[in-house]
Amino acid sequence: MNFNSLSFAIFCPIVFVLYWAVKDRYKWIILLASSYYFYMCWNVKYIVLIFGTTLISYICALLLEKADSRKLKKLILASALVICLGVLFVYKYYNFTMETIVKVTDRFSIHLNPVTSKLLLPVGISFYTFQTLSYVIDVYRGDLKAEHHFGKYAAFISFFPQLVAGPIERADNLLPQIKEPKKFDYDNAAYGMRLAIVGFFKKLVIADNLGMFVDYVYQAEYFAGVHVILAIFAFSIQIYCDFSGYSDIAIGTAKLFNINLIKNFDSPYFSASVKEFWRRWHISLSNWFRDYLYIPLGGNRRGFMVSKLNVIFVFLVSGLWHGAGWNYVVWGGMHGVAQLFNNRKVNKNVKHNAVWWLKVLLTPLTMCRHSNLWQTSSKVARFLFVTLTWMVFRLGITETVNMLSGLSWRWCSFSESMDRIVDNTLLTHAKLALVAVCSVVLMVYDYFSLKRDLLKEFGRLNVVVRCAVYVFMIMFILLEMPLVVTSRFIYFQF
Repeated sequence: MNFNSLSFAIFCPIVFVLYWAVKDRYKWIILLASSYYFYMCWNVKYIVLIFGTTLISYICALLLEKADSRKLKKLILASALVICLGVLFVYKYYNFTMETIVKVTDRFSIHLNPVTSKLLLPVGISFYTFQTLSYVIDVYRGDLKAEHHFGKYAAFISFFPQLVAGPIERADNLLPQIKEPKKFDYDNAAYGMRLAIVGFFKKLVIADNLGMFVDYVYQAEYFAGVHVILAIFAFSIQIYCDFSGYSDIAIGTAKLFNINLIKNFDSPYFSASVKEFWRRWHISLSNWFRDYLYIPLGGNRRGFMVSKLNVIFVFLVSGLWHGAGWNYVVWGGMHGVAQLFNNRKVNKNVKHNAVWWLKVLLTPLTMCRHSNLWQTSSKVARFLFVTLTWMVFRLGITETVNMLSGLSWRWCSFSESMDRIVDNTLLTHAKLALVAVCSVVLMVYDYFSLKRDLLKEFGRLNVVVRCAVYVFMIMFILLEMPLVVTSRFIYFQF
């Protein structure tokens, strides 16, 4: 069941009414039943997988709590990691691993014929696997007590708003909210509705329409360089609106049940550095890798060189988490290497390193580190880097290089090119213009959201103004909502 479907538009109000109609002691049952039904709508077989992962992590946490020796605790933790990550490997990485082995052995004239898996990748498996692992690790560390009520724990793992694409929640935040008595909070629910509307607008009006433009331009050989460049930037906006739109809908929907999920995006494209970008993009995943991989590896406590290698390794793993393909690994590695340019020790003697020379090329006011022009140029450079790496993320390194090296700067008729796009997609000239305007408005919205919560301030405006904006946004959302879902959220594949 996609968020951008009529079935969800029917499902969510029903769950909302049932949840607030029953007594507090039964609310977790409503959440669990609705979440499992939500997941079964994708594939009934998936329910066995999420139930098994939930049960294993639940049992391991109880055993960890009762274990009286360090060695036994390590054994239990290792068992949980092997089982949960093993399931993830079989479904997501087995075929990729076999294909890689075959390619390597073929170079040495060793021809293998491995058995490949025909298992379909369960939607959201990477997300709820990480959620179960964080819970078990927290219990192992003593940061969290094991939950003894299996039903409430299962509701925490499967909570439907964030089940298939995050945010990746921690037990210390979400689990108490599921267990504690609930009272309907109108202000929280109203804020959630506003946030969900923004999310739907991002996905249906901006992301999906940009996606049609990007898909056609990338696949066609007709277009000159200017159109390809537009498509490159359009994909950067598309993937942001697609994923942040999902997060907005998930967080907003959770607020209808007076449950507050963690913020997952914070105007990432206005970051001044790649390091800051990852503090603002997919925040829950970045925090997960920091707390459960980077710090256990030693973080920055084992010397300068080791800490930098740890950063690169974490980003390589992060890239692989996004998908079973070398393009994801390369993409993650590029961002890992980019972190080195944010280190103070590297930049200490700025006149004698590559970072300084790079900044000289960016702006003549490089030495004016605190000038507005310098800060703006840093943000532009970072955005260009992220945008180019999104090409690797989508196309792979070879196709990206071929596309960039084959760019033609000859001018072709812009109107003729747009006509071709309109004729071969569901887009119209008016819709393309609307999407362009909405993308600019979104960037302005994100910019001003850096300093204050615009949605809260919007809630204080005159009711006539608010209703007019609601009508405008909902009108376009309904016009773009398909009767049959053809466009899934990009991050569902992860």
